[in-house]
Amino acid sequence: MAFRRILIVGFGTMTGAMVDGWLAAGSDASRFEVYHPSKTEVAHGLTVHNAWPADTYDAVLLGVKPQMLDDVAAGLEPLIGPGTVLLSVLGGVTIDTCKTRFPRAAGWVRFMPNLACSIGKSPNALFGAGLDAETRHAVTQLAEEIGTAEWLESEDQFDLVTALAGSGPGFVYRFIDALAAGATNLGLPEQQAQRLALAMVEGASALAARSEHSPAQLAKRVASPGGMTQKGLDVLDDGGALVNLLTDCLRAARDRGAEMAKGPAAKG
Repeated sequence: MAFRRILIVGFGTMTGAMVDGWLAAGSDASRFEVYHPSKTEVAHGLTVHNAWPADTYDAVLLGVKPQMLDDVAAGLEPLIGPGTVLLSVLGGVTIDTCKTRFPRAAGWVRFMPNLACSIGKSPNALFGAGLDAETRHAVTQLAEEIGTAEWLESEDQFDLVTALAGSGPGFVYRFIDALAAGATNLGLPEQQAQRLALAMVEGASALAARSEHSPAQLAKRVASPGGMTQKGLDVLDDGGALVNLLTDCLRAARDRGAEMAKGPAAKG
């Protein structure tokens, strides 16, 4: 199966970024159509349907707010038959919930990118049900057009992976901002500190992605015994301070995902 025609239900920040990435990777805009009850235009001039189209699609990308799932399910279900795969980016909405709402689909996939999909750099978490080998391969290809594909062995892992790879950019952006704020507190002009922090993180992450060394090894290579970098690392490492902080951060995000999965829209 190749996803030649995709209907997007819920054209928001995330699904819009996904389309940005797919178009940048070479897809034609005609590959994508949008259902929206009130919008008449969206980015890239995609075809917009204000009523449910009487047509068939290889895949439906579901990107509404989780609490709106039941609002669209009745109208959408007739479009998702045995020839259509459901791709859901709804946080906290389980595969079983998707199967209950759309029981005739050719397969169900939880597909969790982050906003770096717009530049082809998203780690995409995937978990599916009812997929044959050909369809799973097609989903993998679709994910790899906007980054990497990471299939999970258990749906129980999804909230943690979402916290790491989906929410993670927010934590990184806050870290960059905090580095700049710290430098500003110590005397650098604010705008200069922000430029330096952003450029430093961009270069460091690019090097880490290409290096044969792990991030832990790279940190050691930067630091000289008793030097400036080591003194800073000592603060981060004291009592496992940084690891403990980020463990708490990921736990809070993961647990919120589990709470969302217990909400009304996520229940089968």
